[in-house]
Amino acid sequence: MGYVVTEDAMASDAHFYLSCQDCHAGNPEGKDMASAHKGMLSRPSDDPVTSCGMCHEEIAKTYTLSLHYTAAGMKNGVAPRFNAAEKKVFDAKVFEQSCRSCHASCGDCHVKSPVISGINTGLLDGHKFVKTDETKTCALCHGGRVWPEFTGDYGGTPDIHYRKGMTCTDCHTGAQFHGTGMEVSGRKDVANKPSCTDCHDLSKLGKTETKDTHAMHDGLVSCSACHTASAYRQCSSCHEGKGATSSPAIVLGKNPRNPAELTTLRLIPTVRDTFTEHARLSMSNFDALPNYWDTVPHNIAKRTDRTRDCGTCHADQTYYLQANRIPAGLSKKNLELVP
Repeated sequence: MGYVVTEDAMASDAHFYLSCQDCHAGNPEGKDMASAHKGMLSRPSDDPVTSCGMCHEEIAKTYTLSLHYTAAGMKNGVAPRFNAAEKKVFDAKVFEQSCRSCHASCGDCHVKSPVISGINTGLLDGHKFVKTDETKTCALCHGGRVWPEFTGDYGGTPDIHYRKGMTCTDCHTGAQFHGTGMEVSGRKDVANKPSCTDCHDLSKLGKTETKDTHAMHDGLVSCSACHTASAYRQCSSCHEGKGATSSPAIVLGKNPRNPAELTTLRLIPTVRDTFTEHARLSMSNFDALPNYWDTVPHNIAKRTDRTRDCGTCHADQTYYLQANRIPAGLSKKNLELVP
C-alpha cells in the first residue's frame, strides 16, 4: 500500500520525529477512519510555508516564487498574444484550471512522484524523504521530450553527459529548483540557470584550430546549434483539443530573444484557435509572438556533422529554418527568424 510507513523509515529518516498529523493534519483522536481523516491534507506541501517551512523556512519561502511552483512561464509565455480582456479570461479559465495543474510541490520531488494525466509511480522509497531520484520525478514531468532526448529513448543519440553518468541535478542544482526568493516570469529569467561554459572553458578547449573556431562563433552561434547530436521533437499540431503530433527535426534559426545569434529552435504549436474550444478565447495579438523559440535540446555531442564540416551550415545551410517550410496558419513573426 502506497502510504505504509515502515519501521526502517521511522528509524532512519529525521522527518519521522514528527507525527503524521504534524504534516497531514486530520484528527488524531478519531476512533474510526472517517473521523480520524477529517480535515486531513493528502498533499501538505502544496502549501510549503506552513508544512515544509516548519523546518526548512528559507527554502520554503523561496520555493513559492520558483517556476516549478508558480508555473509562471506557462502564463507569461503566451500573454502577449492577448489583449487585456482576453488575458483575464486566460488566467481564470485556462491557466488556473489547466496549466497550474503542472505546478510541483516539495513532496512531488522528495516523497512521491508527481501525478501526470492521472498516473504516477507512487512513493519514491516507501515514505522516506528522498533527496533526488530523477527517473521518478524529473522524467515524469519532463518526459514528453527532455528526458527521452537525454537518454536516447526516442531512438536518437543519447546526450554525452548521460553517457558519462551525469543526471539532471549535475547541471540543474537545488538552488535553481528552490528559487532565490526573486519572482521570475519564465525560465530565461532564472539567474542561476546552467551554462555550458560553467564547465567548458572555451579558452582551454583542445587544439588551436578548435579554440579559433569557438572564438569565431562566440556570441553569434549557440553551443547547441553545433553540438545537438540528432533530431529532437518538433510538435506540429495544437495541444488543445486535438492533441499534438511530434516529428523529429533539427531547426536552426535566429534566436527570437537575440536575433544576432543562430540557435536551435523548437516549434511551439499555438495556433489562432488554440483556446477557442476550451475557453471561447481568441488571440487578438496572435502575431506578436513567433511559434519557434530558442531551445537547448538535451542530446549534446562533441562531434556532429556541423563540427566536422563547416559547409553543412555555411554552404548547404542544412537544418536552417526556411519560410516555405513554416506550417500554414502560424504567426507572421516566424518569418523574422529565418536566417
